[in-house]
Amino acid sequence: MNDPRPPRTGAAAVDRQRVDARVASTIRPDVQSLSAYPVAKAEGLIKLDAMENPFALPAELRERLARELAGVAVNRYPDGAGDAVKEALAASLSLPAGVALLLGNGSDEILQLITTAVAAPGVCIVAPEPTFVMYRLNAMYANVRYVGVPLRDDFSLDEAAMLAAIERERPRLVWLAYPNNPTGNRFAPASIERILAAAPGLVVVDEAYYAFADDSFLPRVLAFDNLIVVRTVSKIGLAGLRLGYAAAHPAWIAQLDKVRPPYNVNALTQAAVPILLAAGDELARQAATIRSERARLHGALASRADVVAFPTETNFVLIRVRDSTAWFTSLRNAGILVKNLHGYHPSTANCLRITVGTPAENETLLDALARCS
Repeated sequence: MNDPRPPRTGAAAVDRQRVDARVASTIRPDVQSLSAYPVAKAEGLIKLDAMENPFALPAELRERLARELAGVAVNRYPDGAGDAVKEALAASLSLPAGVALLLGNGSDEILQLITTAVAAPGVCIVAPEPTFVMYRLNAMYANVRYVGVPLRDDFSLDEAAMLAAIERERPRLVWLAYPNNPTGNRFAPASIERILAAAPGLVVVDEAYYAFADDSFLPRVLAFDNLIVVRTVSKIGLAGLRLGYAAAHPAWIAQLDKVRPPYNVNALTQAAVPILLAAGDELARQAATIRSERARLHGALASRADVVAFPTETNFVLIRVRDSTAWFTSLRNAGILVKNLHGYHPSTANCLRITVGTPAENETLLDALARCS
């Protein structure tokens, strides 16, 4: 049995070179070559880098939540199926009859579970690029070949190229972020439908930003025999709860449930989510404010001759400037943290992704951007 106690004072430490040699001979070379997913520290900064809802919950709702969470038996495992959460989701989303749900520790876990379920030697996964980086990384972790299909220069979907890749590669899985991250735009629904018709395997429509978009495939998820819609509650103001979900025909969910870890959604999240989803009017009001502020922010940025502001149906705005690193540094010095996408993908050279904040935060941002050139 491993001794959990720290080593005694004076105990000899293992030689670092020996540890490094053991790591190098044990961990996969492609994993060793990676960097960990970067999460910037934002203490003392206006945080506009992670597509979070900037609004706190009302005091009355926080008090109710505190009372409920105080009674959670944290010494016990949570409900393995998360049935109360599923019922709350079904009610709040007005899910069509017959749709099944799978819960995850954030939508990140859902994406990983789907990749795991399809992974096998010779399997291919296809996605447009640039898009959410975890589609590619999960494929790499699962030793599955990944094919990225470039978007057009304006970040619109190259439907012909996607259909050609599907015909050539016969992928078992196609990822489509709807709207897309990091570009912010939503692809044409008719293009998604034709991809669904052409794909020989599964198509996952990732609707992380559904609250800020003008269309969704969730109401039609049962109209296609190879569609799964994935969502998260993170962007609507509940990022700290780490809850994602997949909606699909029960036959798909039954298979994904086999690769889901037991008790993957913790008891505090399961207690909190039904309460917060019942306050849907407040969450909808916040989303409406974010949409309004997004329009104001996008309009102000698009009016500048030195900025390209791309269309967005998310809670962020993607812009291209002459020197994104200089702008990023200037904003950080002004106490504002945004995401510099330069080096992320060739097509996002000199791009900044700016999360929509509160009206006051957005005003501070625009004032700081006025000093960037």
